[in-house]
Amino acid sequence: MSYERVLMLLAVVAGLVSVEGAGSPVKAGEMVQATAAAPDPGAQVYAARCSMCHQPTRAGLPPTFPSLIGIGSKYTEAQIAEIIHNGKGKMPKPLPELSNADVAALKHFLIAAPAASAAMPPAAATAVSVAVAGGQAHGVQAGDALFRQSCAFCHGRDAMGGESGPDLTRSKLVLSDVAGNKIADVVKNGRQNSEKKMPPFPFSDQEILDVSAYIHSQVEKANASAKKPGGRKGVDVSDLQTGNVEAGKAYFNGAGTCSTCHSPTGDLAGVATRREGLQLEMQMLYPRGAKSKGTVTTRAGEKVTGVVAYKDEFVVGLKTADGTYRSWNLDKVTYVEDAPVKKHAELFPNYTDKDIHDLMAYIQTLK
Repeated sequence: MSYERVLMLLAVVAGLVSVEGAGSPVKAGEMVQATAAAPDPGAQVYAARCSMCHQPTRAGLPPTFPSLIGIGSKYTEAQIAEIIHNGKGKMPKPLPELSNADVAALKHFLIAAPAASAAMPPAAATAVSVAVAGGQAHGVQAGDALFRQSCAFCHGRDAMGGESGPDLTRSKLVLSDVAGNKIADVVKNGRQNSEKKMPPFPFSDQEILDVSAYIHSQVEKANASAKKPGGRKGVDVSDLQTGNVEAGKAYFNGAGTCSTCHSPTGDLAGVATRREGLQLEMQMLYPRGAKSKGTVTTRAGEKVTGVVAYKDEFVVGLKTADGTYRSWNLDKVTYVEDAPVKKHAELFPNYTDKDIHDLMAYIQTLK
């Protein structure tokens, strides 16, 4: 299929041209211009942050990734925003860092999306996106497109690791893989019996070859970069094990004031099993995704404290200890927020290099 016919197919599916008009000559440049004339900000957020799991069609990959079609009839806007921020059920990665504008645009996109958006099967949508993005059906370029859509969320766009997925360029399995013979099993069956779970993906044999080719190309790039003067291939766990454990424990319970909020047998129990190396240190210094606590005092004197589930410039929503969700207009209550991220940021000026190395050495023992 030619590039122009692929663009025409995309335009028909998106409703930009009628089926009757699909046979008339249309220049590829005109199609690109028409498609980009009025981009939907919600669709852009969805494509970048959600489509890799819930698919471009929003039809999902049940039961691991549920369909989002018709979500507006199941949840209120506030509930959808809460799910975006905090996750729900098996949703592996909530998105607390999205701006209020992004959340609002994403909510509108999900609620307003017509049911007809599921007309194109996920496999067809993937095939079209690969044809457009890569300009070919096979190889590293096609694997790049598939990897970004389905794998980059956890493993990073360059396959060198993300917040929840390991660095594939260092993986022993990848390094021993030949033409996808080991990668295929993980992709098709997932990893459910390990600490870091991975869902299965319904890739075809050719798609697995393409993704494998892309991953191996990233291994080669990482190795080439490491050989350059001053270059290195990431940060090894051993690089962050230079501190003194006992000194770190003393700092945790003393000058660092860590024990006033955290407990090695409570919220930090097993933290070094869930994260390691640079990911663990980054989370220790600046805990992305940490839930804030909020306290609302109404004009009638009622005081409610809970985890902040939703907040914008007009409304705040809290989830109380019993699981109840309540929301208020900010102009009608007094609101105070206790944000862990802010507390950690305030500690930055107090750290010395030795403090960080010693504290990291101690935190790495909490398995």
